Amino acid sequence: MALTPVADAEVATIVTTLEMRARPPLRPLPSSPLRLVEWRRPDPDKYRALFRRVGAPWLWFSRLTFDDARLGAIIHDPGVSVFAAVDPAGIEVGMVELDHRQPGACEISYFALVPELAGQGHGRWQMAEALGRAWRPGVERVWLHTCTLDHPSALNFYRAQGFAAVARTVETFADPRLLGLLPADAAPQIPCLGGPGDQRARRR
Repeated sequence: MALTPVADAEVATIVTTLEMRARPPLRPLPSSPLRLVEWRRPDPDKYRALFRRVGAPWLWFSRLTFDDARLGAIIHDPGVSVFAAVDPAGIEVGMVELDHRQPGACEISYFALVPELAGQGHGRWQMAEALGRAWRPGVERVWLHTCTLDHPSALNFYRAQGFAAVARTVETFADPRLLGLLPADAAPQIPCLGGPGDQRARRR
């Protein structure tokens, strides 16, 4: 058994792919005061703001590297649907992105709530709403990714909703905090080893 070094300016994670091959049986929708609102052709800056809000605690960054044209080509595609979870005050506190561009399949590309709402049952409600929209006629597979940088309960949550793990991969990428895509204090639970402060600490 060997350890694989990771460069100080990079982050490594284990990615698990999960899938569902049959629509789950109907059951009562979990209660929640939130609403899931579809954003039709969302403004790229508005999309990025919500993406950061729900994703920064877990180092989500990929969509932040896209310019407006590249991002718009995805989120304005007729096969892609973007939803915001909205609280009673009208504040966006979660997001769901569904990708139906592959025939017969739907990828739940992004699924998250702000960390303050974790553990209150809103995730079960949001997943029920997402699956109701994912399982269109002709869809035979709904799938998603999670990784070890996500909420510690994410993998068990997805399995409890009926997804089965089918593949596992290792991903490394440049730390988005060092690239300026996310603030330096984002995701403090994930050490940032490439910053000046860490370099000074190692020299002491």
